[in-house]
Amino acid sequence: ALICCVKGKAESIMRVMNGMADAIIIGGGLNGTALAVALGRAGLSATIIDPLPSSAREDPAFDGRGYALAHASKRLLEAIGVWDSVAGYAQPILDIKVTDGRPGKGASPFLLELDHAEIEEGPMGWMVEDRHLRRALLAALEGLGAVSQVSGAAVIDHDAGEAAAAARMDDGRLVSGRMIAAADGAASPTAKRAGIERFGWGYGQTALVCAIAHERSHCGTAHQFFMPAGPLAILPLPDSRSSLVWTETDEEAARIQKLGDSAYLAELRPRVGSFLGDFELAGMRFAYPLALSIAHRVAGHRLALLGDAAHQVHPIAGQGLNAGFKDVGTLAEILIEANRRGEDIGQIDVLERYQSWRRFDTATLALATDGFNRIFSNDNSLLRLGRGIGMSLINAVPGLRRGLIREAAGLTGELPRLLQGKPI
Repeated sequence: ALICCVKGKAESIMRVMNGMADAIIIGGGLNGTALAVALGRAGLSATIIDPLPSSAREDPAFDGRGYALAHASKRLLEAIGVWDSVAGYAQPILDIKVTDGRPGKGASPFLLELDHAEIEEGPMGWMVEDRHLRRALLAALEGLGAVSQVSGAAVIDHDAGEAAAAARMDDGRLVSGRMIAAADGAASPTAKRAGIERFGWGYGQTALVCAIAHERSHCGTAHQFFMPAGPLAILPLPDSRSSLVWTETDEEAARIQKLGDSAYLAELRPRVGSFLGDFELAGMRFAYPLALSIAHRVAGHRLALLGDAAHQVHPIAGQGLNAGFKDVGTLAEILIEANRRGEDIGQIDVLERYQSWRRFDTATLALATDGFNRIFSNDNSLLRLGRGIGMSLINAVPGLRRGLIREAAGLTGELPRLLQGKPI
């Protein structure tokens, strides 16, 4: 095994010297960058191509965006040497409270509460701002000589040949590699060029995303209020701030997003209530149309899709980035181990291992988020009563509660080594 490992690294170095990377990563967001770090630390070479200029990827200003990282995602960041750079900015999620509610009428008496103390591993997750996580991943790239970055250029064509893959950019440059990892979003141009179709539908909902600074402590508690138009998530950030993902119908969200900050807050306050005291906006406001969009396949000859390019789901459970990091951990493990065995990492039989590993988890997540949204995003009195009783029953059964806590923490299923906190 050691001989195969040394041979694999030597061949990767030779390919870099000859101008060909092991992996061409299209998309320099969090998933694409994390994959490059994971591959680079294992001795594989990668070229990241991102249409954004480097300055836009390193903006230090707080803009209100944050991510709920599951415990397993934190393990991945530890394993690739990134967590220490963000740990000081991370807010542990110690408790999750789920209730029904109506704007201005408070929460339902039915409650589901998930407490991290019921599992041995520690917090279920951590809230980390986009700016800190992005900078930490980019900093991790700097010490990896086998990873190169191309910023401010878009891929306009790619080819998956018998011996290698190639990507052509809008400035005329051409890069080659053994395979292409597409992390270029739900509208992935790479997937479209490869003829990969998608299935899914829009929800007629838009997520309004912002952050607030509030008087009272959130105590590390994340809240999920199910309103008739859609869920309202209030997620704890450091320093008495919270990140909000507020779902409304497309029409209502468009109206609210056009309002000035004062009028926007007037709409928001009856939905949040008074448990955090008075609050004001902190950072920018965003609006994202919500949809389910799943690629029919995530692997092909010299091509793999990850992140939103592979699956876009409703944010009702906050699992978008966590699912992307599962892709990262799985694909990295498949590629690194195949390379150590001397296999061609771009061959379809190698990349189909990634597809097989991720297929069930992705389908389960899509069905769960879609089903939860349909059950909870309505004001049907019978459904409201049924889901309230259901939450109360789960809350009363310790075994069911612990199962949900472990699921929220990303600790269930067949996890790749990086999400177990182990090196590959």
